[in-house]
Amino acid sequence: MSKFKKIQEKENPQISTASLPDIVFMLLFFFMVVTVMKERDKLVDITLPKASEINQIKNPRKTDHLYIGNDLRYQNQNITKIQINDKFVPLNKVQASLTHPEKTDDVVALQIDKGITMGLVTDVKTEIRKANRLKINYISQVRP
Repeated sequence: MSKFKKIQEKENPQISTASLPDIVFMLLFFFMVVTVMKERDKLVDITLPKASEINQIKNPRKTDHLYIGNDLRYQNQNITKIQINDKFVPLNKVQASLTHPEKTDDVVALQIDKGITMGLVTDVKTEIRKANRLKINYISQVRP
């Protein structure tokens, strides 16, 4: 008989996955609480006109926001800019910015400063029509 025994290979115990669903749900809950939905950044100064009757947009997620107002970076000068969602767009690029085949039924919400001339608004509306976006909402504030 030998003094030394052969060492048998021991199997490593399996990792318990019983607490894994708890960890996953805890992380999911944490991210749901901490996450903030991004609002659009207004890069233009807008004083909304007053209206006597206002309706609310039914599905604001299916809306492209178009702002027309004075650039906030140049507060002393009246430099009128057009902003679509989060970027400035020149008038001749409005149609290209709004042309998406899957978004033809979406609403274009216009927020226009009350000091902007109607000629510019008409030009913007013409570009919106060329992009085949026929649902337009004007955003205003309620008259007190």
